[in-house]
Amino acid sequence: MPFSEEFLQELSERNPIEEVVGEYVALTKRSGQNLFGLCPFHSEKTPSFSVSPSKQIYHCFGCGKGGGVINFIMDIERLSFPEAVEFLARRANMQIPEDSYDPNRGRRERLLKLNREAARFFYEQLSTPAGAAAIEYMQKRRISKRIATNFGLGYAPDEWECLSNEMKSRGYSERDLTDAGLAKHGKRGGIYDAFRGRLMFPVIDMRGNVVAFSGRVLGEGEPKYMNSTDTPVFSKSHNLFGLNLAKKSKSGYIILVEGNIDVVSLHQAGFDSAVASLGTSLTSEQANLLSRVTKQVVICYDADSAGVKAAQRAIPLLEKVGLGVRVVTVPEGKDPDEFIKVRGAEAFRALIEDSSSGVEYQLESAARGLDLESDAGKVAYLQNAAEVLSKMPDPVSREVYAMRVASQCSVRVEAVRDAIKQVSSRRVRREKRAFERENTRPERNMQPVGSKIRFENPASARAEMGLINLLYQSPEFFRHEGIPAPEDFSSPELGHIYSAMLELNRAGLETGAAELSSKLSGDEMSIFTSIIQEPVSLSNAERALDDYIGKINGSSRPREDEDLRSVAEQLKKTKGYGG
Repeated sequence: MPFSEEFLQELSERNPIEEVVGEYVALTKRSGQNLFGLCPFHSEKTPSFSVSPSKQIYHCFGCGKGGGVINFIMDIERLSFPEAVEFLARRANMQIPEDSYDPNRGRRERLLKLNREAARFFYEQLSTPAGAAAIEYMQKRRISKRIATNFGLGYAPDEWECLSNEMKSRGYSERDLTDAGLAKHGKRGGIYDAFRGRLMFPVIDMRGNVVAFSGRVLGEGEPKYMNSTDTPVFSKSHNLFGLNLAKKSKSGYIILVEGNIDVVSLHQAGFDSAVASLGTSLTSEQANLLSRVTKQVVICYDADSAGVKAAQRAIPLLEKVGLGVRVVTVPEGKDPDEFIKVRGAEAFRALIEDSSSGVEYQLESAARGLDLESDAGKVAYLQNAAEVLSKMPDPVSREVYAMRVASQCSVRVEAVRDAIKQVSSRRVRREKRAFERENTRPERNMQPVGSKIRFENPASARAEMGLINLLYQSPEFFRHEGIPAPEDFSSPELGHIYSAMLELNRAGLETGAAELSSKLSGDEMSIFTSIIQEPVSLSNAERALDDYIGKINGSSRPREDEDLRSVAEQLKKTKGYGG
């Protein structure tokens, strides 16, 4: 049977949302009782992510995500509802009720067990004649047996069904293998191994589970690296290769590199904090993951144009989650693995100690290819540098770097300040135009933010949201004799929220986020939290209640040809549902 509302309420009480969210997001008090921070679910420069300790909810006014503490863990850790409950129960040292179960838990555990057995199979292949090519390759790359064992490296035989046949003999089905990303469907039926003739790198998550694999071709060929597809237990954008080992490092920083071989080589050379993204540019989810284990990241990407662009994209993502960023430029266009083999570990350590800050690196990139002795080169550099400095939130740091740029270009610092102001003004104008375009569409304005849910009758939906908010604030109105039925709602989603609240109230339970979390979808929870964030006036609550009920029942529903602009304007003025 599912978790009881009483258990979920206690789980929420023992995991205060401000404490749980605070482990992932830097929260500061802005006004009233709410805490604010930069949203971990979308990129933003101004904090719009709100946490309400009194209501035990979070809500982002930018992307629309919201819910209670369980929903937050589901979103941030990419867990199912039962897994998030288990995660929080472990955090609070609570026992999961024996009569609760997760119908999907068995499936996930089976896939994780399959991955673990596949990793062991790949490792064992190194000791067979077929694995000789992989052993030779590792010797060529100077990968020691000790470090290969630490990372669980293995070999996928260059055969079509070697792994599949072995795993089938152990009781796994073709569906198991394809769901885990270890096999693919053939055009003529059957399956074949996804990884063949490759050095295998198991991808292990923070909890020690083998969730996926990355395979490197031994000779020439494309793709050089092949990674598991996203599966029920793995998402590329939410994992980093080597983080399970790097999180134990005492170095005080994480080294972010491009390739798995670089990670292995750095660990072997004594740099035990190296990690790599898995065939993708760094994502905001990976940046959040890094912020949980360190305060400082040293980017060490390849020195080619692709590496430079990747570093420039990574810097703001890392800084956004509060991480200090430095960038190492490896000389002669070498990658970390090549550099260490030629120059040694101490020379690489010197590169780290001499690394540039994120801003310095961006300014160096802004000057690359320009002749700063020429007037044209100085003008181009000044424009590029202004773009970089205009994004710096700290005015003191911005002024220091503005003086440096002025010196490089042999101009007064006022000229650099003016260039920064012009860039900032252009950005503000662009954002203002985009905002105004968005706000001239009343139909869109009245729809839930960041959701696929759409209200067919926005004016009626506004009354339905008002009723939900009023009932949340004043549960005694659930006993009002004229209260509508859920099927009277024009929006099925709002009707479902309302129905869940009715059910809880009739059972004598609270209608908060914890109790609703098992009954509503993620989008519905986001809508619910956006509703109860709105202010409501209780001074004329009964009159408002009657008005909402009248509109829901159709007596005051606007005609189909009613001007939606006037409705949107009214909504904008009231800034709530209970005016």
